[in-house]
Amino acid sequence: MPNPMKSLLPLAAGLALGAWVGRRARPQPPAEDPARQAQLQQQMAQLKEGYEKQDRIRRDFTANVSHELKTPLTSISGYAEIIREGMVKSEDVGRFAGKIYEEAQRLITLVEDILNLSHLDEGAPGQERRQGIDLYALCARAVARLEEAARQRGIAIALTGSRCRVDGAEKLLEEIIFNLCDNAIKYNKENGKVEVAVTREPRWVVLTVSDTGIGIPPGETDRVFERFYRVDKSHSKEIGGTGLGLSIVKHAAAYHDAKIQVDSQLGRGTRVQVRFHPSGEEGQP
Repeated sequence: MPNPMKSLLPLAAGLALGAWVGRRARPQPPAEDPARQAQLQQQMAQLKEGYEKQDRIRRDFTANVSHELKTPLTSISGYAEIIREGMVKSEDVGRFAGKIYEEAQRLITLVEDILNLSHLDEGAPGQERRQGIDLYALCARAVARLEEAARQRGIAIALTGSRCRVDGAEKLLEEIIFNLCDNAIKYNKENGKVEVAVTREPRWVVLTVSDTGIGIPPGETDRVFERFYRVDKSHSKEIGGTGLGLSIVKHAAAYHDAKIQVDSQLGRGTRVQVRFHPSGEEGQP
């Protein structure tokens, strides 16, 4: 009777020899280059830092939005409750209704600004076609809209320069102009001035908005474009606005590949320049 163990021995020996040869023949991975390791570690550290920064911005933005939404909603709810409970004299109902309307408008503006920023963050500012647009004409329109607000604050606002065309999305260009001029009025001094100019340089069309306002503290000119950042936090309610205007300016300028420069002196005023690429249609009527 054949011994099964004897028939298995050659097979086992062959398998063992094959495994041994396989182990001997398998090439060992080369030692990792120390410089390459250091480079990878640096890249990982940068990715981690970028993620943590974005997460911090997201958390701060969420907290700020919650606060900014809660403030007008609390006012609206309070005024409405007082009216509902009959605690307001008939002659005061109109005044309270006016307060509710003002807070509702503030809420609508905030929501619109948040939606605008969301679209810009996603790189999809809308379906508006980019075309050659007269920047001077848009500035004239914005100045006309803001003349009454400037007059109420005792601010003189004026437009100078010439007609220059840029390639862009009209709505976003309007946002840039309006928010810069609106800020120049809000953060100005009594009997101050706001000067808006559209000029042509060899390579650029330049929008300049200058004011004689409170200025920006040294080292904080970049921070004014952060969401909800305010130069004068103590008077934010009196000044109004959502704190998102300059952030919209920054993103809208980036969408147009425009360059922003801020020059400011604390207590003496601020000048913001936005440089746009001229349109290929420039010179056309």
